[in-house]
Amino acid sequence: MKAVVTRVTEASVTIAGKVCGQIHAGFLVLLGVGPEDTEESCDKLAEKIAHVRVFQDEAGKMNLSIDQISGSFLVVSQFTLYADLKKRRPGFSHAAKPELAEPLYERFLQDLRDKGFVVEHGEFGADMQVASVNDGPVTLLFDTDTL
Repeated sequence: MKAVVTRVTEASVTIAGKVCGQIHAGFLVLLGVGPEDTEESCDKLAEKIAHVRVFQDEAGKMNLSIDQISGSFLVVSQFTLYADLKKRRPGFSHAAKPELAEPLYERFLQDLRDKGFVVEHGEFGADMQVASVNDGPVTLLFDTDTL
């Protein structure tokens, strides 16, 4: 699995002109699922993201995790993270098929909820517009192949 995680002061996802997910301070997570991903890789990724310390403490240092600031998650499925960019037109054959990707996406959402977080989300496979106000900016790339 791959995730682009951005620290935000606010973020939202809109589908067909209607806001379907919105958060204030927390993480915007663009989540991609690969064909070799499993429930274990999903759980590992959720655990890692939930505990990364990139929020500022009282001294202004990146020392706090999202739970310590009572932050929320906005998670958006993003198969394009597995794009093959060798040619001018990207190929997406390295992304998991929907029948594998969607259950793992849903599991990732549930993993975060089970940790006590407020989790907003887009709609798997939908055409979405994502807006965010990046904080810092702090943007991290997580890949379960290298964690």
